[in-house]
Amino acid sequence: MQPSDSDNTSAYQIQLNEKTEKTTLEFAEYSAPELEVFPSPPSHFRMRAEFKMWYDKETERVSYAMHQPGIANKHFTINDFPIGSTTINALMPQLLDRLNTNEILKRKLFQGEFLTSTTGEALISLIYHKPLDNTWEKEAEQLASQLKCSVIGRSRKQKTVIGSDSVTETFTVDGQAYRYQQVENSFTQPNAVVCQQMLNWAVDAVQGIGGDLLELYCGNGNFTLPLSKKFDKVLATEISKTSVKSALYNMAENQCHNITVVRMSSEEFTQALNKERPFRRLKDVDLDSYAFSTIFVDPPRAGLDPATEALAARFDNILYISCNPETLKQNVAALNNTHRICKLALFDQFPYTEHRECGVLLQKR
Repeated sequence: MQPSDSDNTSAYQIQLNEKTEKTTLEFAEYSAPELEVFPSPPSHFRMRAEFKMWYDKETERVSYAMHQPGIANKHFTINDFPIGSTTINALMPQLLDRLNTNEILKRKLFQGEFLTSTTGEALISLIYHKPLDNTWEKEAEQLASQLKCSVIGRSRKQKTVIGSDSVTETFTVDGQAYRYQQVENSFTQPNAVVCQQMLNWAVDAVQGIGGDLLELYCGNGNFTLPLSKKFDKVLATEISKTSVKSALYNMAENQCHNITVVRMSSEEFTQALNKERPFRRLKDVDLDSYAFSTIFVDPPRAGLDPATEALAARFDNILYISCNPETLKQNVAALNNTHRICKLALFDQFPYTEHRECGVLLQKR
């Protein structure tokens, strides 16, 4: 018997309470203010997903499959995906039906990926152990038309796009709607509801600070665009070419004209700011013209490296979004002599897992 909606809600609340308690205890020694908690919807919250396409030799049919944590080298076929967006759940059976009646699309297919938006746009990526020829492309065009979405075929050194290689997401932040190009096979926040909560929290955290903002790891400009409304100028860095391209597109789309994006790692930018070495990528950027009041960082799970940590310590305000509370705590400990926690938040980006997303605002003592 399937669990009821109330059972799901109850189970979700129990795990959220556990995360809340754990996060509160972790940062208690730093005299953190009361933890702000931003829950996720209990179901249909995930806007992207990837599945192994499992081929059964006896039935000659493909099914969706996933790995189960803690069990190696074994796949489990699945029939539904309740944490996926309503669009993903609507497309999954339709795609499977068409794959299993089309040998060209089914043959040597080993992975399927979905990228959707809250506005109903969808993109399906099909990944193969075979070259994709004109025959495949014609069948994929029909598939895209039938499912009313974009389709991308991938194989070794090959990418074929039917429609678009991105979807457009819309978030409302501080009363203003922002449109984001989200490109296939590049990083985007998977939980749209929680992402919008994170953006609003970040904008509220810097209310009234003013001055200029330095942002490291800006991605496609997810935080950059709404934060830019609270500062005079923004200088943002990102190492991925695809993300930089999307960030520039999103800046133009949303008419954010006070942002400069440079393709650099945090380590390189630290060297540039310290005038340790020149970079041609900064030849049109006058670093001395910025009056930075705030640094915003959203680093990978490893957290801030020592050089970036030292760079952050020079700022009056540090806004930090973290996908790993353990490395966040290490960075906070290193900054504790100079900065105090003024805001602390838990964003439940990944329900039913141990993963936690946190936000802190640190200000100079």
